Amino acid sequence: MVSFAAQAQGGGSFVPLLVIILLFGVMYFMMIRPQQKRRREAQAMQASLGPGDDIVTIGGLHATVTSVDDDVVTVEIAPGVPARFARPAIARVVSKPESAVEEEPVADEPVVADEPVAESPVVETRKND
Repeated sequence: MVSFAAQAQGGGSFVPLLVIILLFGVMYFMMIRPQQKRRREAQAMQASLGPGDDIVTIGGLHATVTSVDDDVVTVEIAPGVPARFARPAIARVVSKPESAVEEEPVADEPVVADEPVAESPVVETRKND
């Protein structure tokens, strides 16, 4: 009789442990992993900054990059107005500078004229009171 009572109290289940492990797994794949991916993308963007890039800072300031040092980016916020920012303060690159060499159309490909614009099927009607 005593042995049955000891087994009933001492016999553990792995279900609570499994639930905790499953919870940590879900937290990793839903929160930690996407945050690490966003951070890697931000670091790659900040590392690829170069002169001529139009950027937006984390404060919302739009500017053009004039020079890049190790961890300082010098930007021009207005003509003749430079400012220095830390690389992590750059939120996103709006546009990269255009390449100086433009591609010419290939002679073998026919030039396609713009297609005529079809009229809208919506007809405006007004009631006269």
